[in-house]
Amino acid sequence: MSNDYKYEVFALLKQFLPDEQVQDIFAIRPEDLKEKGIKAIITDLDNTLVEWDRPNATPKLIQWFKEMQEHGILVTIVSNNNRMRVGSFADPLGVPFIFQARKPMGRAFKRAIRQMDVKKEETVVIGDQLLTDVLGGNRSGFHTILVVPVAQSDGFMTKFNRKVERRIMNFFKRKGMIGWEDKK
Repeated sequence: MSNDYKYEVFALLKQFLPDEQVQDIFAIRPEDLKEKGIKAIITDLDNTLVEWDRPNATPKLIQWFKEMQEHGILVTIVSNNNRMRVGSFADPLGVPFIFQARKPMGRAFKRAIRQMDVKKEETVVIGDQLLTDVLGGNRSGFHTILVVPVAQSDGFMTKFNRKVERRIMNFFKRKGMIGWEDKK
């Protein structure tokens, strides 16, 4: 295998590498974001904020949203799920959302920052999947934060993605590039 080929493969795989990894959404604090000049969050919904089959926000998550708002951090939920799922979750919280986002495509990310009236340099993308959230955020030039999925089960399409992600994660772990650990 030539060095050029290895470099190209590595460059491709780096698109799946998050800028940060945290255990869960609650490890992301508004004070830390503001210190880095962050004014906005684009976040996934399913298995990032709550389990993919949980219809409503938990009290702890409601408090997290409130703290972000109190610190002037804007939040938009960007999900590949349908309007009913995302809207029924986001509307009671008063959180703007984009559904059927087609991540990792970049259109929904660009739409979110336009709606929040912020620059991509002032925005982080948070999610639990390399193939949608991290790849989409990285390709669009955002700072990406990977969270451990809040549930061990997934919807149909995500199950396929997880198999591919495990291979990429194992590569990153072997290279010492990621400290990913599943919840016990």
